[in-house]
Amino acid sequence: MRDSALREQLSQTLLRTDFPFLGKRYEGKVRDNYTLRGKRYLIATDRISAFDRVLGTIPFKGQVLNQLAQFWFEQSRKIPNHVVSVPDPNVMLCRECAPFPVEMVVRQYITGVTATSAWFHYQRGEREFCGHKLPEGLKKDQKLHEPILTPSTKAEHGGHDESVSSAEVLRRKLVSPEDFAAMSEMAFKLFALGQKLAAKRGLILVDTKYEFGRAPSGEIVVIDEIHTPDSSRYWYAAEYDALFSAGEEQKKLDKEYVRSWLAERGFVGEGAVPALPDEVRIEAARRYIAAYETLTGQQFQAQPGSVAQRIETALRKVKA
Repeated sequence: MRDSALREQLSQTLLRTDFPFLGKRYEGKVRDNYTLRGKRYLIATDRISAFDRVLGTIPFKGQVLNQLAQFWFEQSRKIPNHVVSVPDPNVMLCRECAPFPVEMVVRQYITGVTATSAWFHYQRGEREFCGHKLPEGLKKDQKLHEPILTPSTKAEHGGHDESVSSAEVLRRKLVSPEDFAAMSEMAFKLFALGQKLAAKRGLILVDTKYEFGRAPSGEIVVIDEIHTPDSSRYWYAAEYDALFSAGEEQKKLDKEYVRSWLAERGFVGEGAVPALPDEVRIEAARRYIAAYETLTGQQFQAQPGSVAQRIETALRKVKA
């Protein structure tokens, strides 16, 4: 997209919604949720979060997230999910499910800058992370022998998630052993699928997180989103070896760009959130759009203008 189009959209981004006709509202870090008679409307706003804090908005981010999640749900439809339809580029209509209080995080590389990342703990001398023993001598961004599961608790809005071991999840009785085993199996299957498709597109799926819920039928299904730049790290495969050997940062295609920008300025979740300059917001938008186009192989069809007005028009038609 032209920079001028991204710049024009800076003043039209969707920060939050207020649609009482959709039912009870809950605001997550990025999505506004509305529930009504067994249905859940997930509206992907343009908010961007990092270190468990909302930072501001990015042009077209909500549309990218929603449409990329739609793409991945379709690619992984053999694994049950909550999607019913997509009535607007920023909206998913889903089955109302009871979410499990645990995120299933799968990692293939040791990396990251947040306090929940494996590398954050490893460089401080810790050699066990979420129940997994890590060998001496690992370097930042090094590939692990096999993918590992590092669950995370789901904090209340404004709180901080906590990385824990699988054993700790069961000790706290956050989920039953049977449900945890089912979610683990589904998470590894989704990750393998994501790695395979990303590789075909010249990307490395570094790590990701999945959320699960119980549908009214009783089955466990994937909810929220999968394999978007918000929930996943992507690196360019062709440049990985050279950059790793040189000890340089990987070329990223995810929101790690924004995390790194904040960390360089001393912000890792505490204190006042630094204001994102327009140039950072525009560059982040470029990367989100590039992620969509690279992963799907399709050109991103941006919907400029008032996002809130377009969504309300579309959803009132659905309700009519």
